[in-house]
Amino acid sequence: MHLADRAQLTFDELGTPLRDTTFVVFDLETTGTKPGPHGITEIGAVKVRGGEVLGEFATLVDPGMPIPPQIVALTGITSAMLHDAPKIDRVLPAFLEFASGAVLVAHNAPFDTSFMRAACLHHGYAWPRPAVVCTVRLARRVLTRQDSPSFRLSALAALFGSPVTPNHRALEDARATVHVLHALLERVGNVGVQSLEELLDYLPEVTPAQRRKRGLAAHLPERPGVYLFRGPGDEVLYVGTASNLRRRVRQYFTGSDSRGRIREMVALAGRVDGIECSHALEAQVRELRLIAAHRPAYNRRSKNPRKSWWIVLTDEAFPRLSVVRLPKDGALGPFSSQVTAKIAADALAGAVGLRTCTQRISAHSPSGRPCALAELGRCGAPCAGRQSVEEYSPGVHAIADLVAGRGTRPLDSARRQLDELAGAEHFEQAARRRDELAVLVRAVDRAHRLSSLAAIPELVAAAPDGNRGWEFAVIRHGRLASAGVARRGVPPMPVVEQLVASAETVEPGPGPLYGAPPEETSILLRWLTRPGVRLVRTAVPWSEPAHGAGPWRGWLEQVATAVSLEQAG
Repeated sequence: MHLADRAQLTFDELGTPLRDTTFVVFDLETTGTKPGPHGITEIGAVKVRGGEVLGEFATLVDPGMPIPPQIVALTGITSAMLHDAPKIDRVLPAFLEFASGAVLVAHNAPFDTSFMRAACLHHGYAWPRPAVVCTVRLARRVLTRQDSPSFRLSALAALFGSPVTPNHRALEDARATVHVLHALLERVGNVGVQSLEELLDYLPEVTPAQRRKRGLAAHLPERPGVYLFRGPGDEVLYVGTASNLRRRVRQYFTGSDSRGRIREMVALAGRVDGIECSHALEAQVRELRLIAAHRPAYNRRSKNPRKSWWIVLTDEAFPRLSVVRLPKDGALGPFSSQVTAKIAADALAGAVGLRTCTQRISAHSPSGRPCALAELGRCGAPCAGRQSVEEYSPGVHAIADLVAGRGTRPLDSARRQLDELAGAEHFEQAARRRDELAVLVRAVDRAHRLSSLAAIPELVAAAPDGNRGWEFAVIRHGRLASAGVARRGVPPMPVVEQLVASAETVEPGPGPLYGAPPEETSILLRWLTRPGVRLVRTAVPWSEPAHGAGPWRGWLEQVATAVSLEQAG
């Protein structure tokens, strides 16, 4: 793409001059594993603007797992060095605050940002979707192979005479990347790239037709909300959220999203509608509801928010576990897939000895033949009359108690079976049963947390907005009924009263979540459990079952660590 082919920017679109743009140049050291909750071992970052260093951020991070030898050899970071280091859940808030409002820069940015996004997702922090500049990509755009045969950080640092030599330690590598960034910005400045928007426009290959559609974003406000791309027939093609509607939508016309289906969607779009929201939580919920209502062709997730899977006990003399679409009272779920629900159901049935066959068994005259599971001692064979209804019922009651949060006997039984397999050195079978039990424990824990929230007729909560104001949410039976803000200096309680008075009326429905869509309740739960969120008031106490799966969360962390070690090995 030649700069001469680019559509001329309006004064409104000139944007932020690069000299006034704040960049946070960062680098991560990792365990070498895939992005996840246990991957980061060190973060280093440098904040710069106009060529001046404004601050630095550096910390080691305890990944909760041993460092593989090859990573120790590469970085020099050992497990002993990380013994007293903070875990990533303590580091994330400080880093996100340090980088707030800045453009993120990294060498091979997709790698570093994928780890940060995964950490945010796992620990309940919203990824702020900052503008991102990859110095590898920028170097490939600016330099030829004659200029630099290699685009590795060490090669570019040497080419541009950086006084800092990269050494696979986060802060030093970030400092070296700063020098590389400034050298590359000098090069693009020579061809007319002077603003952040021009830089983001210059990086990808963008068709003239795609760039001409930039005007579709002109009417959108610079406010948080939801945007809807509409096609030739006014149909909704895509729904998304943004903290700044105009800036986010404009990015679609600069090629910053290289996914083929998104490029295709932009080519079809004839209009973009925006819906302003009070804050990010309201935008997330509105996005979810709009996707469910319109089922846009180019949204891949959340098209069927009510199409979850559930585990229920059948209504017969010898109940069994069935995986169904529609929940009823006493169901366990939700599960995102039928396969996951089936794994949890099998683990649950095996823990208490429930039958897994689908035949109906008479309570008074059973006439079946024992199956292989009965011969293995994993089923009491009620089909052959070897178990009465009374003898079979304890397992049924144990499952009902587990779902209701009155006891964890099935989990305890499954754990004992797991220990017996490991003690008999059946390690592969034990690992498989461990993973199945982990699926079950996560499902029970999530079910208890979601149903506890959905049971509350009305809950009002507040989160700090970052500028000494408050963002409010009125939640009724697991649904967002109202949302608003009280900016700095505005008395908050009158705002709360107005939001409650104008909130949507929510009648409780059937099932464990009282009719609430599982994805919406999950979004609200993640928001409520973020650091800093406070309860303003609640109609009834918000509590989780004392005899639920909560105490098993430590065991789940141990399983996650063991799985990471197995994958690394």
